[in-house]
Amino acid sequence: MTENKPAFFSNSIARMGMVALVAGFATVLVLILNANITKRKDEARQTSLRLVELDEKTVDPAQWGKNFPREYDSYQRTVENYGTKYGGAGSEGVPLSKLKGDPRLPIIFDGYAFAIDYNQRRGHAHMLFDQRVTKRVTEKPQPGSCLHCHASNTVLYRQEGLKNGAPGSLDEAFGSPNAQAQLMAGFESVGKLPYKDATKLAQHPVACIDCHEPNTMQLRVTKPGFIRGIDALARSGDPVPHLPSIEKWRKGERKEAYDANRDASRQELRSMVCGQCHVEYYCGPKTTLFFPWNNGLKVEQIEAYYDSYTFPDGHKFFDWKHARTGAEVLKAQHPEFELWSQGIHARSGVACADCHMPYVREGAIKVSDHHVRSPLLDISRACQTCHRFPEAELKARVEAIQDRTHDLLLRAEDAIVDLINDLEKAKKDGVTEAILAPVFEFQRKAQWRVDFINAENSMGFHAPQETARVLGEAIDFGRQGQLALIRLLATLPKVAKK
Repeated sequence: MTENKPAFFSNSIARMGMVALVAGFATVLVLILNANITKRKDEARQTSLRLVELDEKTVDPAQWGKNFPREYDSYQRTVENYGTKYGGAGSEGVPLSKLKGDPRLPIIFDGYAFAIDYNQRRGHAHMLFDQRVTKRVTEKPQPGSCLHCHASNTVLYRQEGLKNGAPGSLDEAFGSPNAQAQLMAGFESVGKLPYKDATKLAQHPVACIDCHEPNTMQLRVTKPGFIRGIDALARSGDPVPHLPSIEKWRKGERKEAYDANRDASRQELRSMVCGQCHVEYYCGPKTTLFFPWNNGLKVEQIEAYYDSYTFPDGHKFFDWKHARTGAEVLKAQHPEFELWSQGIHARSGVACADCHMPYVREGAIKVSDHHVRSPLLDISRACQTCHRFPEAELKARVEAIQDRTHDLLLRAEDAIVDLINDLEKAKKDGVTEAILAPVFEFQRKAQWRVDFINAENSMGFHAPQETARVLGEAIDFGRQGQLALIRLLATLPKVAKK
């Protein structure tokens, strides 16, 4: 039986016309799609708007924001308060006190400014204000070196350097010899000022110019402490496989100092710009601010450098003399860069910015999110790019590490408090500080290790195994100190205790 087809489809000319119509329609769709893709590519290439000219004197982030509105918008959001289980200021609009949350800390820091005011971290937008109003500054005189990490001081230092006789002008490129001379001279002079005078020179917290070259937007480091510190680390010889440019520099002729702005890769700089401030350093009144990286980045390497360092007056390095015991002890700042350097993320080539400033897309444009904060508040972009697990699972893993670290930290603090109490009792019983000096070394070692982890802002996550090692040593030194004191007291005649 023969199938009867409609006359239209039996006509070959009609069929060819239909095919041509469909092909034409498809071609139009392809052209429209291609035009859209081209437009999006053009948008992606046009990442800035060049509405204003930026140079080495442009400090105000709002000016940079006219050319880079997306980055500036997210930078402004660092004013928002947030909280995670083990950090952040919450949503109350004021920083939360660590001292109220942990009654051991006032005992551990007795005699030091941190015993009167020690708060949870807040966003970058708060850094200058929070420093100006903390009781550590208003009730305890501090040096101008404290501004090194709490203000935009690239231009500030250069201006002060010029006032102190450095050559050249502010118009010269940051990397030029004259500009570097200005920077270092200003760094030295501002650091010697009283904080109340130095802070009047600063107008902004950390700003775009501190991390970016104004014409090319290339990442760069500008803080004098880091510039000197990273060169000291390069010369140390301690293995730093997570910083391959240093390993490469070490194999060269070393005719010039290691220069991160010349030698480091872009990925390395995405951690180094953070490492300008999120580090351990000395910023007291006795000498110029410095990063203690001459032996390496591990807690015991920094400790060894401090133990070998003497102040200009010839005294062994210490941060303060403990009010209850008399021991000369150390205070860690916020060694995120050092602890991260011992972790799996650093060894895997993951930069600070990968997690704390993950890329975000707006239309066709991909930019780094300048709303710097905990990755736990943006797990999908900060973590799931590499770790293909549900958000709840990833958060649970992080908090499991932090819970264990916190428990171990409190045990370490208990060991130090017990040692402090025992030493205090011995002093009240008449034992002199000269006799107790060997036990003071145990307090110094235990205190340093506990504070290295307590002051670091990841509650152990940046390097969990290293954190557990450090806290284990802290507990050990604390308890060793108690045993050493018992043995010491047993050897003393009653008359020596008076």
